[in-house]
Amino acid sequence: MMFKKKVETLLSDALEEDEGLFLIDCAITTDNKIKVVIDGDSGVTVQDCMKISRAIEHNLDREEEDFSLEVASAGASAPMILPRQYQKNVGRRVSVKTEREVYEGNLTSVSENFIVLEWKAREPKPIGKGKVTVQKKKEINFSDIIEAKVILKF
Repeated sequence: MMFKKKVETLLSDALEEDEGLFLIDCAITTDNKIKVVIDGDSGVTVQDCMKISRAIEHNLDREEEDFSLEVASAGASAPMILPRQYQKNVGRRVSVKTEREVYEGNLTSVSENFIVLEWKAREPKPIGKGKVTVQKKKEINFSDIIEAKVILKF
């Protein structure tokens, strides 16, 4: 219990030193396997992971308690969890799953309670034959989002 608290404190201190980084998840198993997942407003470098890793590792004593430590960045294909992750992806194409449907569009803004997606859709003309391209816009509350991911283009 003390070990977990110490790890969390060291992690918190390390993240405070770099305001561009933020915690996604920290898990510590019963056999002291520490797995930290971080993200950053402008991405995460290997150096960022090493810096966080050292800040934790260098302040723990393996003589007192043995442990393993892994610090990783939230993968590009990992779902977004925190509003801050949505914020850093404004302007990118995302897929958002709600209970009723899946939306795909450009993330144009993020507020405290919701995100805004915009996309173009082909719809039948109101009058006559054929289709017309229309601009669609949808506000989606964070509470309605089951999963949201950035769509990667290669």
